[in-house]
Amino acid sequence: MLMNEYRIIERLVANADAQRRDLIAGLMAVPAAIAPKYFYDALGCALFGAICELPEYYPTRTERAIFNERREAIARAVGRGKQLVDLGAGDCCKALSWLPFLAPSRYIAVDIAKAEIATSLARMAPDFPEIGMLGIVMDFARGLDLHQDLDPGAVTFFYPGSSVGNFTPGEAAAFLRDVHQHCAGREGSGLLIGVDAKKDKARLDAAYDDAVGVTAAFNRNVLHHVNRILGSDFRPEAFAHRGFYNPEAGRVEMHLEATSPQTVHLGNAIRTFAAGERIHTENSYKYTPAEFTSLLQAAGFRRIRCWQDARQDFAVFYAS
Repeated sequence: MLMNEYRIIERLVANADAQRRDLIAGLMAVPAAIAPKYFYDALGCALFGAICELPEYYPTRTERAIFNERREAIARAVGRGKQLVDLGAGDCCKALSWLPFLAPSRYIAVDIAKAEIATSLARMAPDFPEIGMLGIVMDFARGLDLHQDLDPGAVTFFYPGSSVGNFTPGEAAAFLRDVHQHCAGREGSGLLIGVDAKKDKARLDAAYDDAVGVTAAFNRNVLHHVNRILGSDFRPEAFAHRGFYNPEAGRVEMHLEATSPQTVHLGNAIRTFAAGERIHTENSYKYTPAEFTSLLQAAGFRRIRCWQDARQDFAVFYAS
């Protein structure tokens, strides 16, 4: 491949019937649940972009500030000239800011959204003709396997945005083990990851239930997406957004709560929701630096660096 071109590898096995079955099973369960990946249709992506600019939603700007203020120290820890694997790449903008500092030999964007990474790589490739670019379409939440896509050289995995919080702690541990297995045998490899910290409940509640209602619109939009996939008849306006920090579980929870009794047709199934009954749409686990360091160590990482903002709202780790 020419160095100013890119290619896309499709690893996401499209099985619409299986997707529908899994989605219906989650909605028929008690309590009902919808996987967070269904947030991200075109409107959902736009709404999440708006959430990131809200005054209440600190994670994106705080991580960005840590990157900007500690860029040289982080770059020294990571090193230059390695393969850079951007997990959940999306529009690739976060990785883009690192390319001049890390000078990767290859850039590998991994995401479930083929169209978005294709558009992003098409935009980036002409500006970085020296970097080989590859997009891989896969749902790595179901398991990370990039062994056939990596060359034998060192690799840096990049997972910003505290997206690891969407995994349960057990799932996060399994994910980190998968990353470590990819690093093993490739000397100089490691993981650069952003992690949201535990903090005051009032601040976390506000971050996930903003005054303007953008997060509420984002949450309810998942029902529009489900309606398109299943041909179901949810009335999103009949469900209220509930977003709050559960300190006992160490996580923010998002739910949709029926404001009145609702009967919904899900293919051949019918699901009745009582007033006040909830559909669980997302978890976002928060970790103290010590807690996340323990997870990294349990996964096999031995050298761990951590950078935080002055308020200690957020942490960036490099583990190798």
